[in-house]
Amino acid sequence: MGFVDCRDWKAYNEGLVRRGEILLDLDLMEDWEEELEAMNRGKEGSEFKYPNSFIRLLGSIRSLFHLAFRQSEGFVRGLSKFIPGLKAPDYSTINRRLNQLRISLDLDYVEEGDEPITIAVDASGMKVSNRGDWIRWNWRPRKGYLKIHIAVDVKTNRLVALEVTSEKVGDGCKFKPLVKAAMKRHRVFRVLADGAHDSRENFNFLAQNGIDPGIKVRANSVPKSRGCPTRKQAVAERLNNPEGWKRNHGYGLRLRAESFFSSFKRTFGEHVTAKKFRNMAKEIALKAFTYNLLIQTTANLNPT
Repeated sequence: MGFVDCRDWKAYNEGLVRRGEILLDLDLMEDWEEELEAMNRGKEGSEFKYPNSFIRLLGSIRSLFHLAFRQSEGFVRGLSKFIPGLKAPDYSTINRRLNQLRISLDLDYVEEGDEPITIAVDASGMKVSNRGDWIRWNWRPRKGYLKIHIAVDVKTNRLVALEVTSEKVGDGCKFKPLVKAAMKRHRVFRVLADGAHDSRENFNFLAQNGIDPGIKVRANSVPKSRGCPTRKQAVAERLNNPEGWKRNHGYGLRLRAESFFSSFKRTFGEHVTAKKFRNMAKEIALKAFTYNLLIQTTANLNPT
């Protein structure tokens, strides 16, 4: 029996088109004064002139179209020709306000259901410069790279947790923080992860929280407890029937995490433009927020 594609392609294509439309959703203009009033209430010093929602919109557009800060100022200057009263902020203001934003991966208008979710945890590198291969091979500069640790809802493909670290931080070290962050807004039923996250500490953490461990144990593992009966059971199950273990835990869905990295890097590029680590992390968080926004746009039109 051949593969049957049940996707509603008309709705899916419309969702992809609307991803561009959502970026110019200027409904925020209706709440402009109200949001500014709330932001400036009790503030010391000069008042804010632009609400956070508008700055976040500029950040999303800048991320998608790879605009420099001066080009972002030009974008708003062109937009102001069609919106009476809108004055373009200068590029330094855009830079400063973006780096001051508190970015959440959760979309305010999305209602979280009570249905348990399965998340896939993984990590990948992100370059800190775009100098090119010629300079890297001939000058041998050592700039290092960032590491992005993520947790993805395998059903909706939405990012539910994010950690940004240096290249020196191991994958397994950020396993617990990612799962804890996901648990704040969701009921986590199962966690899928590769062998880099295999440790007794991580297995015990999942057992304590009643979460099914879909962690691939290392090939040389032995079925001994050593203070972690949950991992002992996983090792025995995998050694006796590897394919059965994969089916029972839905391990194949872990590929959703790798699919995220592929989509994320193709959409936003494989490097960051910020120079300071704090701003690099903020830039990646804003891109992650924009990614969830685009994913939700498609999901609204094609929920199946």
